[in-house]
Amino acid sequence: MMHELFLIDWPFVEWLSPALVLILGAFLVPVFQGVVQKFVRLAVPGLALIAVLGTAPGTYGSFQFLNMEMTLGRADSLSLVFAHVFGIMALIGAIYALHVRDNVQHMAGFIYAGSAMGAVFAGDLITLYVFWELMLLASVWLIWRNRQAASMAAGFRYLLVHAASGVLLLAGIVLYYTQAGSLSFDAIEIGGTAFWLILIGFMVNAAVPPLHAWLTDAYPEATVTGAVFLSAFTTKTAVYTLMRGFPETEALIWLGAVMTLWGVTYAVLANNIRRLLAFHIVSQVGFMVAGVGLGTAMALNGSAAHAFAHILYKALLFMSAGAIIHMTGRMKLTELGGLYRYMPLTFIFYMIAAFSISALPLTSGFVSKTMILEAYADQQAALVWLMLSLASAGTFLSVGLKLPWFAFMGHDSGLRPREAPANMLIAMGIAAFFCIYIGVRPELLYQLLPHQPVDYNAYTLAHVFWDLQLLSFVGLVFFVLLKFMAPKDKITLDTDWFYRKASPRAVRFIHHYGTIAWRNLLTAMLWPLRQIVSQALRFHGPQGVLARTWPTGNMVLWVAVLLVTSLLLYYI
Repeated sequence: MMHELFLIDWPFVEWLSPALVLILGAFLVPVFQGVVQKFVRLAVPGLALIAVLGTAPGTYGSFQFLNMEMTLGRADSLSLVFAHVFGIMALIGAIYALHVRDNVQHMAGFIYAGSAMGAVFAGDLITLYVFWELMLLASVWLIWRNRQAASMAAGFRYLLVHAASGVLLLAGIVLYYTQAGSLSFDAIEIGGTAFWLILIGFMVNAAVPPLHAWLTDAYPEATVTGAVFLSAFTTKTAVYTLMRGFPETEALIWLGAVMTLWGVTYAVLANNIRRLLAFHIVSQVGFMVAGVGLGTAMALNGSAAHAFAHILYKALLFMSAGAIIHMTGRMKLTELGGLYRYMPLTFIFYMIAAFSISALPLTSGFVSKTMILEAYADQQAALVWLMLSLASAGTFLSVGLKLPWFAFMGHDSGLRPREAPANMLIAMGIAAFFCIYIGVRPELLYQLLPHQPVDYNAYTLAHVFWDLQLLSFVGLVFFVLLKFMAPKDKITLDTDWFYRKASPRAVRFIHHYGTIAWRNLLTAMLWPLRQIVSQALRFHGPQGVLARTWPTGNMVLWVAVLLVTSLLLYYI
């Protein structure tokens, strides 16, 4: 049956995957206006989600290109779990952005979501690369459309970092093809340069330190609705590629563990609410990366489950933060306080997401994060297990206590905002429903996971009591040390400081000394030609310049210059 991956049983629809529904549907947005346009903006992600729900395992759209086997659609248990949550998130994001009148944002959001979905369905590395780069070109507009100087600068840095990683990824793909003779995207077992180039390309998008600062630099500068889309797709697409291509890569164990602690450390120091949440993307993705590195069935299932849960609760956190910014115009904790009286629904939805990311029982984060911890406990990897547990404590400290206390409770900032618009509240309500529903009925999520059957019970007494003890202790520490937890309006230096400071100097150095070197090189190359021309111009015989008989040495030199020039033009 052709409808498994597609909407209608027509011959040409074999090429119309859920990804292309979103990408092509984006171009319908500016065609319509008013209520009709809003309907289109909901119908496009709705149809894409229906297409995903009707997807059955198989390969689609295979063809030969330059003697290379290309596969546009490869649906299996791993790609489908990501495609399902991407489809849900695209629809929630469209509802949240329903009040926005900027067509560029809506188009960029749909193309971005469609590219992420195309990447997880890609059956070969070239198709993956095309969607990978399309994600970049679409997502950067969600930053630039904020129309602030900081947004423009952050967007260009975001673009340059990902462009560099794209070059590394493409170089790795080319080398891999020359070594393996295939572009099929499965576990990459060939070591050497190709292995590491592809891995680094994926790690940049996964925001693995020290290659992570593009995320915490750019996401806080995006538009209110754009940040919601950004929080969902890039890093989780990278997690998918790591799960597909690099399971059981030991380096990812330690990189993931470092990510979890790196993110929570900077989040505790952050004052900007979206920068705080951005650092927690780094931390939470670290759990997934650590699971991929371990590579057991339990760990990989945990990474997939945590990616699914994380997309929903992290989007809810960014939606709640976006509602605050939209209604108050403020984004720093030092400027907020007492908002729960005026934005009670936003506060409730935020706390549901905060409890989820903190892995409180009966929430989605609990049933996914404990699976990764259990996988490490089974392997008796005590140090990594301890690092992940400390990161869980830091998550509750910053997201579950610090941000809500100083933004919604605490002192009265004097702000009197209204509640967020209805479409924002509806989107937040849907995401909050999933956070609780998955926590209460985890078996529905477990049925989607790649390694079946899933023999895991999150709600054992050991898991529940350990988690409650950890969160209770963190809560006690927070309130005992409350005066030391107050946010400070300071800048914390991260790894982006190096390229933000070094790059302009490098450009000036290259421009100055490169110009001199190039001028000297041209002078050296053209000196023989200048000598020949000068000799020719000094001749005033009756036969004319072109009829003169030149010395043999000059003729040989002239021929050599012409030969070198022709070779350069040919190969350039």
